[in-house]
Amino acid sequence: MLKEIVFEQLKVAMKEKNVIAKGVLTLLKSALDKAEKEKGSALTTEEEVAVVNREIKQTNQSLDGAKQANREDLIEKEEVKLALLKSFLPKQLSEEEITAVLTEAGVTSGLNMGEAMKIAKPLLAGKADGATISKVVKSLIS
Repeated sequence: MLKEIVFEQLKVAMKEKNVIAKGVLTLLKSALDKAEKEKGSALTTEEEVAVVNREIKQTNQSLDGAKQANREDLIEKEEVKLALLKSFLPKQLSEEEITAVLTEAGVTSGLNMGEAMKIAKPLLAGKADGATISKVVKSLIS
């Protein structure tokens, strides 16, 4: 389970006194614990990946804010955080692989965006980020 891996890496980060990794791993462990508590049972792999994706999305928003404010110190910290969080995701599919999966599932130019995304999201959950899926879907339905 992902939670155990995060906890083991957290212990290593604490021993090595890696402040950034310790902070990121503590946040991630806390988010996983909270999601597990809300569910009332152990999380599935897909649910764990969803929690990691949520943390990545928040980090991307923080990174965008830091870039707009021209804060080099924060940009560097958020990029390190993002890289660490992404290491917990399964291998992400390329745009070509996403296109192949969606074409096989019947996403073609006859569908509107909402219908196409309803087909795409369950097929690609945890295998690609939402922005990439959306981009590929738009190109397929136009």
